[in-house]
Formats: sequence, C-alpha cells, structure tokens
Amino acid sequence: MAKDQRNVEAITSMEVDFTQWYTDVCKKAELIDYSSIKGMFVYRPYGYAIWENIQRAMDDMFKATGHENVMMPMLLPESLLQKEKDHVEGFAPECAWVTFGGSEELEERYAIRPTSETIFCEHFKNVIQSHRDLPKLYNQWCSVIRWEKTSRPFLRHREFLWQEGHTMHATEEEAREETMQMLEIYAKFFEDVLAMPVIRGRKTDKEKFNGAEETYTVECMMHDGKALQSGTSHYFGDGFAKAFDITFAGKDNQLHNPHQTSWGSSTRMIGGIIMTHGDNNGLVLPPRIAPIQVIVIPIAQHKPGVLDAAGDLCDRLKAAGLRCKMDSSDQSPGWKFAQYEMKGVPLRVEIGPKDMEKGQCCIARRDTGEKTFVPLAELESTVKELLDAIHDNMYAMALQNRQEKTFDISSMEEAKEIISTKGGFLRSKWCGALECELAMKEQVGVTSRCMPLQQSRSMGKCPVCGKECGTDIYWAVAY
Repeated sequence: MAKDQRNVEAITSMEVDFTQWYTDVCKKAELIDYSSIKGMFVYRPYGYAIWENIQRAMDDMFKATGHENVMMPMLLPESLLQKEKDHVEGFAPECAWVTFGGSEELEERYAIRPTSETIFCEHFKNVIQSHRDLPKLYNQWCSVIRWEKTSRPFLRHREFLWQEGHTMHATEEEAREETMQMLEIYAKFFEDVLAMPVIRGRKTDKEKFNGAEETYTVECMMHDGKALQSGTSHYFGDGFAKAFDITFAGKDNQLHNPHQTSWGSSTRMIGGIIMTHGDNNGLVLPPRIAPIQVIVIPIAQHKPGVLDAAGDLCDRLKAAGLRCKMDSSDQSPGWKFAQYEMKGVPLRVEIGPKDMEKGQCCIARRDTGEKTFVPLAELESTVKELLDAIHDNMYAMALQNRQEKTFDISSMEEAKEIISTKGGFLRSKWCGALECELAMKEQVGVTSRCMPLQQSRSMGKCPVCGKECGTDIYWAVAY
C-alpha cells in the first residue's frame, strides 16, 4: 500500500503496543478529541458520521419490528431511583448528581441518567391501564453519564451515546420473546452490517444487569484476543412493575403487573470496529457504515480533462446511491492514498490521462490492497460487487481470528498458561458455582463472558473444582 511518512509515522504498531495503536488511530483518523473534562470526549465529524450511519441502520431494524422512538428527561429524582433497590445499588457509584437549579439548592438531588428504567416505569404507570395498551415498544437515542474512574476513547466515557429500548408486555412469554428478538437483531446488525462475528449467550447471575432476572449478550473478539460486550438484552420479569405499582386490567378483568424488558448498545461499537478490523495503516471500515464508501482520486489532475473525468465518476457513484467523495486538493496522490487508508475508506478509485485514453479506472481495496483496472462502463456494478466482497472478507478475517484464538480448557493450569502466553477466549464447562467463577477472575484474570445459546450438550469437568457438569461457558479478558 502507498504510504506517506507525514501520515503514518505517528501510528504505533499494534504488535508493539495495541493500546497505543488504538489511541493513535482514534486521533489520526480524526474520530475523536479530548475535552477539558476528564472522561468526556469530542466526537469529531468523521467519528460522529460513523455513529449516524450505525444509528440509521439500527433504527430501521427497530422500527421494522414495531418499536417507536421517544425521549425521556435526562434528570432522575433520587426518590425515583430508590424504588428499585438492586438497580440503584448497581448504579449509585457511577451517578453524577445535580444539586442546584440556578442559584438555589434543590430540595432533592437529581441524577443525570446513567440508564432510564426508572423514568420509563414512571411513564408506563401513567399510560398503561388496560391490556389494550400493551405492548409498549419504546426506544430512546440519547447520551448517558456514568462517572467512570478511567476512560478510553469510545470504550469508556463518562458521557457516551447509546440507544436504550424499554418495553412492557402483558405476559412473561411475550416479554421473553422480545428479549430474544432484540438479541438476534443485535447479532444480525453486528454480523450483516459491521462484519463482526458474535457469540450469542446468557450472562451469569454475577454478570447480569442490575435488577434483571436474565441478561443476554453478544460478545465479540478484538484483534488482540480480548472480548468486547457489544449489545445486551435484559428480561426483567415483573419486578420493576411491582416496585412502581404498574398494573393493567387483563382480559379476565383482573389487575396484573406487566412484564418488562430493556436492551441497549452504544458508541462502544465504534471502538469494536477499530479493534476488530483496523491494521497498522489505520482504520478499516465496514462498507455499510463507512461515511465515505468510495474516494475518487484524480491522478495528474493538472492535465486537461482529468478533474472533469474524476468528477463525472464521483457523480455517477453518488447517483447509484453510494457515499462517494472526490479529493481534488493540491496534496500529492501519495499523501491522499495514505490519508484515506488511515480513515478506512473501503474503495479508492483513481483516474488519470492514461486511464482516460483506455476508458478505464483503477480501483484499490482497503482491506487487501488489491488493485484492479475496470472499464468505465462497468464502474457502478463493479464498485457495488467489491463493497459486498469487502464486507464478506472482513467478516471472514474476524471469524478466523476468533477461531484461532479460542481454546478449550479443562484445568486452571491450562487457563493460566494460555492467557499468559496467547490470550484469547477460553471455552470450558462450568459447574454454576459463584466460587468457581470468582476463582477464574482472581487466579487467571478472566471474567465469564457468556454461556452460549448453542450448547454442546456434552459433559465435562469444571476447570476449577473438577465437578462433572454440562454447561458450556466462555471466559476472557474484556474491555
């Protein structure tokens, strides 16, 4: 691939220092900037454009399944949070509080939302009276604040962007169906849009969401073998409904408590994209969410007709529904190549005087660096085919990485040796005991990621206590 030292020399090799490589990419690809408030970041236009494309794609999937968008207040009265004990205890250490309104001290503290179950429940109590009012299928796009002690771009912010779904259902069966439906929507989004293979699974009781009866997750492996929890779907049962006295008149004319779910994903996804697909030249963006899918670079643009020819190609690709840009700045072609490699643009189209004579253009892939010469008449169809091929290849490479870094273990010694020398996912049996789960964290340094929905149904020994058991589980170091 073409390189320009002004652009690539500041990127640390991921093989030398993965953490520094990640930070370098976030900065050099112009995704994010630091603010004067620790843990709060500026989403730069290119980084925010990625989020906008993610948001549009996910929002379409949510609405296709009957969900509606709402907006709730960002301030939660402390008395409201206190209504669900487990929930508030889980979030209390991360809450940011408002104690003054203008110059006057408030009679009650308000938390800036760390999540919105309680405020949704207050609303549901007001709008649900009958079984005819159910289900309520709501989603909210907003920011939340969690006062994290440490921060990293996209992965751990004190303020971050996300979506949070909150639904109410007449029966447990309907709520459980919703929980699993949303888990599958997340899985399909990650695989079909972000080219990130996921493991669908259920969290242990220790790792489940505060106040939930069950939490389900999609877990992804990053390039360095660590896990990223990428989207979660929670079944709450009727616990919140009872705490908030939410009732409805059923078809039997009796009062019932509805069953609740919530589900969410955030801008952590962008961090996941970087760490799953990026390389030592910068970002490698999945075509379906890339702000620029195709960059057109005129070669020898000072020569007659070149800029017009490049502009025509760009216009044609835009007319075909693609996100395309032409760079006609006075920077050298080499600088432009390196710049758009850094920004992860999936395809680069080059055209110069010799290409014009031959009625062709040169197309370069970001994922492989492969170049092909394409007749101008076949531009649109070839570009669309290549974008799909890039998605499929990125998915295959990420899946291969996960497969090569997933290890079956049956003892603590194996676990320690693999984590200390190779890293990756550990797959084992688990007896279900909290003591064994804690021992894996304390002695090996890994946490339980999930019990996969697809169980092997075989028997084996728990690596900690040696007990014969049948539950499959994944362990890993996680972001």
